[in-house]
Amino acid sequence: MAYVISDDCIACGTCIDECPVGAISEGDKYVINPDLCTECGTCASVCPNEAISLPE
Repeated sequence: MAYVISDDCIACGTCIDECPVGAISEGDKYVINPDLCTECGTCASVCPNEAISLPE
């Protein structure tokens, strides 16, 4: 299951540079492409707002 970005995202850009497969795209709120996400968790570990997690 791919990671998801919640509405707590402040679009700071920290996660984009860390994603090894380029699965994150920019916008008002960033989005993770589930077809590209490898579930490595790097994005979640660097998010300063804790806005990235696995879906519940």
